[in-house]
Amino acid sequence: MSLSNVFDIAGSGMNAQSIRINTTASNIANAESASSSVDETYRARKPWFAVMQKAHLEVNEHNQFQELTGNTGAGVQVMGIVEKDAPLQLRFQPDHPMANEDGYVYYPNVNIVEEMTDMMASSRSYQMNVEVLKTAKQMLQRTLTLGQ
Repeated sequence: MSLSNVFDIAGSGMNAQSIRINTTASNIANAESASSSVDETYRARKPWFAVMQKAHLEVNEHNQFQELTGNTGAGVQVMGIVEKDAPLQLRFQPDHPMANEDGYVYYPNVNIVEEMTDMMASSRSYQMNVEVLKTAKQMLQRTLTLGQ
């Protein structure tokens, strides 16, 4: 693996964690948004990540290229953003302007503690990818000064 691959991998990790932070912020912002029906209620969202695979080639005994059996990771990709299937919160608030005919108000299935934990984890992961980029940059700079 060359150092240029490190930049691609860390960059994909930073992009993925940025999307994770944005979806978490959206969940927190909508945590107390009320609705009078199930269909109109905000549902918590989570990004779905997958490993980007990169096949490697090797030269066999006949001087022919062949693909290695095991693929190695080449970063992370965001496959999509999915809604959580946890049940919505139903609260009896007959005086609320969004209350339905039975006096109930629907609230999102957002767990603030879980969202804050996700926010801290994604922030730290983003920071670690930044550190990887800094370290790779320093290694390249030191390599360039070896000939001096």
